[in-house]
Amino acid sequence: MAEAGRGNSTATASMKELEAQVKTCQLCRLSKTRTQSVPGQGNTRTEVMFIGEGPGYHEDKQGLPFVGAAGQFLNELLGIAGLARDTTYITNVVKCRPPNNRDPMPDEIAACAPYLERQIALINPRVIVTLGRYSMAKFFPGERISQIHGTARMVDGRLCVAMYHPAAGLHQASLADIIRDDFRKLPVYLEQSRKVAAPPIEVAEDRVEEAVEARESVVYEPSTGVVLEEPAPQIREEAAPTLQPTPQPEERGVASSTTPVGRSKRAPKKSDYKQASFFEL
Repeated sequence: MAEAGRGNSTATASMKELEAQVKTCQLCRLSKTRTQSVPGQGNTRTEVMFIGEGPGYHEDKQGLPFVGAAGQFLNELLGIAGLARDTTYITNVVKCRPPNNRDPMPDEIAACAPYLERQIALINPRVIVTLGRYSMAKFFPGERISQIHGTARMVDGRLCVAMYHPAAGLHQASLADIIRDDFRKLPVYLEQSRKVAAPPIEVAEDRVEEAVEARESVVYEPSTGVVLEEPAPQIREEAAPTLQPTPQPEERGVASSTTPVGRSKRAPKKSDYKQASFFEL
């Protein structure tokens, strides 16, 4: 699964440095309630990166992603896709557990965004698989996961695949087989991604800079973690069509993009992420 030339010892060392920063991060209120932060785990030379929402109880205790019941189901799903866990990289949108597993807040996502963008830049995967609504919203803004699960879209030169979070299959038995079917598509998506040019690393580096600027636009009191100013919503282009989805019963609306607009001196960009239909490959 690892692809020669897409990662090296420098990337591994840089990832370790990044993980050390995450371990001691105090940038948002979640640092005050966590047991451990959870940077991520896996192979920095992988072609496939999985992005979940946030750590749960067991992840908070162990400092590793997806080690609870949802992680066990994810291991099964990886096997269905013909993948081994140690050949992929797994992380989350937020690196610390929200209290009582509540949804992450916009400023918390903004605080962690530079870490996630740096991980993407260091790994530069061909395929990103989003697990759940909050990671999906980053790459598929304004969409409903019940409508686009299992579909793929080109985003900034890499293939992004929207998936239900494995926990959804544990909480709603009817979704378990749907999730399994979606994961059976991953080998096909990976093979298709190899037919196009590798994602440009320069774009990933730009995303890091933009995420840092966006984080700086979130004003809060460090001693209390109280947000004084909410990040402004990001204006994006209308999303490009995805592959034909399998209609599912509607569920609670998907959160819109939580990446705020940075206070940059550069001219604002029309869209955070350049998206294209998979049919345009």
